[in-house]
Amino acid sequence: MSIVVKDESWLTSVEEEIIDPGRRIIDAHHHLWRTGLQYQVEDLWRDTGSGHNIEKTVFVDCEAEYRPDGPEHLKCLGETEFVVEQARLSETGGDGKAVIAAIVSRANLELGDAVGDVLDQHVEIGDGLFRGIRLVAARDPHPEMLAIPAQAPEGLYSSPGFRRGMKALGDRGLTFDAWHYHHQNQDFLAMARSVPSTQIVLDHFGSPLGVGMYADRRDEIFEQWKKDIREISECGNVVAKLGGLSMPDIGFGWDKRDTAPTSDEFVEAQRRYFLHAIECFGPDRCMFQSNFPVDKLSIAYPVLYNGLKKIVADFSEDEKDAMFYGTAARIYRIE
Repeated sequence: MSIVVKDESWLTSVEEEIIDPGRRIIDAHHHLWRTGLQYQVEDLWRDTGSGHNIEKTVFVDCEAEYRPDGPEHLKCLGETEFVVEQARLSETGGDGKAVIAAIVSRANLELGDAVGDVLDQHVEIGDGLFRGIRLVAARDPHPEMLAIPAQAPEGLYSSPGFRRGMKALGDRGLTFDAWHYHHQNQDFLAMARSVPSTQIVLDHFGSPLGVGMYADRRDEIFEQWKKDIREISECGNVVAKLGGLSMPDIGFGWDKRDTAPTSDEFVEAQRRYFLHAIECFGPDRCMFQSNFPVDKLSIAYPVLYNGLKKIVADFSEDEKDAMFYGTAARIYRIE
């Protein structure tokens, strides 16, 4: 992934008073890298400690620190090893430091039933923190127009091996985080219906792209996306992870600006996506995420969470607690 995080002076050029600073939060989706992007516990703490009450976090697969050798299908175990190390370090931070409380790593579900051995090794290595996997399914016919192109195998969701692997996840009580693009939502829906016993987390709203050939079709894509999300929400085994719309490929363009966006700009641009997903799934099946450091290309952490709080300002206290904390705690079994 060849991306560069914004300079801190760009990110801190917008200063806002923290809204509802005491609200407990689980950041349900972030990444870590030791090389390349270089985002580790100390970097995570700088963001989570910037004003909001981020108590715990969930690491989600980003192909970090894979084993350099050994069988190909087992190299992914290196990511869990790396994040366990980071998680144990996070526990030493003391008051006010977020703790990495769950790990979502990767395994090749196309192995079918044979993926069970890989999953069992993740569980053993995970030291009580491993909760499931994410195998990226995102694929677009024009990757050249994307800043962060994902090119999963074509037809991954419909692969018989993949679906057997999904069942193996469910049999072990493990979750599947799903990332794909908006035009794959119907494929995802068919897959989700085929494995009703597996808990699935829809990442990043199904990523409604807004660059390249999609740049002038935002409203058209939004209308179809709304229909897809409503259908997906009827699958009782799917919950929604809300965030990730500040990635460059969604097309809001903040990553190209000289000034960082405010929380009001964030709300104006993205509110309709959040409110529709919450309406469809209900607060007890929605969780908020930062998607940092990827969304850090476009927005500062405290500004992002101010925006999230503004979007749901009219919801009840119980509903807010579900979206900021409770749903993530339940799905990822965080105590």
